[in-house]
Amino acid sequence: LPDRVASFWAHVLGRTVELDQHDRDRHLAAVEPRDVDVWVTPVPERLAAKSRVHLDLRVADGDPAPLLAAGATVVRQPGDDPWWVLADPDGVSLCVFAPHPMAPDELGPFELVVDSPDPSTIAAWWAGVMGGTVASRDEGRYAWIEAADGFPWRYWVFSRVPEPKSVKNRVHWDVTITDGSVDDLVAAGATVLRRPDDEIWFTVMADPQGNEFCVFDNR
Repeated sequence: LPDRVASFWAHVLGRTVELDQHDRDRHLAAVEPRDVDVWVTPVPERLAAKSRVHLDLRVADGDPAPLLAAGATVVRQPGDDPWWVLADPDGVSLCVFAPHPMAPDELGPFELVVDSPDPSTIAAWWAGVMGGTVASRDEGRYAWIEAADGFPWRYWVFSRVPEPKSVKNRVHWDVTITDGSVDDLVAAGATVLRRPDDEIWFTVMADPQGNEFCVFDNR
């Protein structure tokens, strides 16, 4: 469902959808300097398990109606947790929050959330790679990084879950190297899954907990 997914996230992020030169990937180009480029890549397999990576959004009045009209579905209404859990047209979760009382005009994505068996450890690893400050709460149930170098949103959150990772993450992030190398990431504990070849010019890697990410060397 790449067209439906791309159209949905273009609506959410205020972007337009562009096809790459091979008419395969859908590109949602960045608008502001701190925005991120988003790519929707067709794959043959359907979502096989709960997505272990998702975005949290703040929307006006905490009302998910515009997202539902754009193609999202309700997974869970607010209850003990005061936010909505929705799914995009591919079934990937996203959480919808009301505006923060101290920053009512800050709408849109504000944190990236990653499931983890050990949030504090993987947050410390990524902070060691990307910089930033690590904090945690609820006896380590949640750990997060603030002010990681180049990270576009306020928080990068790791949330404890009981189940192990069993399939490739449906959503992943890309890292651009401005200093150091892939070998430095390997020395820090990352694993190379695929090196540049005739089809790709970037390196596919996994962090110490198996989360896939792509590395681009813009030097």
